Amino acid sequence: MIAALRGGSGKTILSIGLIAAWKKGNKSIAPFKKGPDYIDTGWLALAANRPCYNLDTFLLETPQILQSFLTHTHKDDVAVIEGNRGLYDGIDLAGSTSTAELGKLLKTPVLLCVDCTKITRTMAAVISGLIQFDPEVVIKGVVLNRVAGARHERILRDNIEHYCGIPVLGAIPKLKIQIFPERHMGLVPTPEHDWAGESIAAAARIASEHIDLDAIFDCIQGLPPLVAKDREQKVEDSGQKTDFSSQIASVEAERPKIGIIKDSAFQFYYPENIDALEAAGAEILFISPLTQNQIPALDALYIGGGFPETHAQQLAENKNFRKALKAMAEDGLPIYAECGGLMYLGQELVLEEKSYPMVGVLPLTFDFYPRPQGHGYTVVTVENDNPYYEIGAEIRGHEFHYSRVLKWSGAEKDLVFRMQRGVGITRDKDGICYKNVLATYTHIHALGIPHWAPALVRNAIAYQQKKAQ
Repeated sequence: MIAALRGGSGKTILSIGLIAAWKKGNKSIAPFKKGPDYIDTGWLALAANRPCYNLDTFLLETPQILQSFLTHTHKDDVAVIEGNRGLYDGIDLAGSTSTAELGKLLKTPVLLCVDCTKITRTMAAVISGLIQFDPEVVIKGVVLNRVAGARHERILRDNIEHYCGIPVLGAIPKLKIQIFPERHMGLVPTPEHDWAGESIAAAARIASEHIDLDAIFDCIQGLPPLVAKDREQKVEDSGQKTDFSSQIASVEAERPKIGIIKDSAFQFYYPENIDALEAAGAEILFISPLTQNQIPALDALYIGGGFPETHAQQLAENKNFRKALKAMAEDGLPIYAECGGLMYLGQELVLEEKSYPMVGVLPLTFDFYPRPQGHGYTVVTVENDNPYYEIGAEIRGHEFHYSRVLKWSGAEKDLVFRMQRGVGITRDKDGICYKNVLATYTHIHALGIPHWAPALVRNAIAYQQKKAQ
């Protein structure tokens, strides 16, 4: 587990560097991200050349986290889990949802990445406090980041190893160039970064030159084995299933085709969500309004989050795609949209007083702000009829958006979620429903909402059968 004192300390670059360097050394790496992040996850996946999975103790129950971790680490040499924020930062006094909580759950050794800007001996006191704060958290070593020079490194190393009793396993100097571009509160998504491969290679070189890779690998040897059999039993006892296909009524139909808009404008998808749709019986077709003028025949559509505002002009100029999608929605095509997808289905995006027309299915106009208008975990209660969730259901998710509703001309009954936690669309409501369209600021994780994928596939099958009549 890669942890730190706060966000912005260098966890992502260290995680990417370790993964890329170990992979270059022919080790098999299973990457994970703690928390509901999409952007860091994309970079970790690129470094490992395989999907990166999110482990989040707010969105997922303990058995689901254990099963996901065990399933995606089978036969690998090492799992690298990038934490988020500070090691002990959580949502309450007990530190719920913290990196430390996940570390204890998985019995994972922790490697601290510490920003050493303008600090020397005091860092030993800070790390000592972290070690003593919760003895169940196993801190195995430290990597110094943004070190000013050899003397700075020596003072830090001597004090930490003397007073804390743990080794300093690397020292990364202050970098003269920015190898990873940043936007908003983190890195730029990989699909928007043409030289992503060069950044990964640079991180691997930094890790190889400034970190004792063998010593870090040695730290995770001799750990107590994961008792897979016992943990699998916990998953069964929880009543949560990952065989989504078993939850769908048997029907005589071809596999329904579910389109997923996936490109540099819409890129925020948990791999588990796509896996869940396939497991529920769907055939997945990836499409893009950035590269296609026509939409293939579909039985349903899933539009995830992203940054449509950075592609507003291109999205607006593709009139054929927008017109076709609106016609399909009016015809009853099941559509599930999150955040960026919600914005795309609205009337227009307003950026710097310039308006860009979108699909026009939903009576919403959005504008944008320099700071997040919604950021954090959400809890919603389903209050009104919709195609995907039962009334009374509670849904946990998260939101992260710089947009806000500028105009809304809909009816109150069209907003089906009441916010218990979070911002939502307007008036403490989220989830706007129109025919078979449900669009929301709230992102969900399919493992935490196991009925979501079967519901979307059931609607796809019903639409498929309607077209066949």
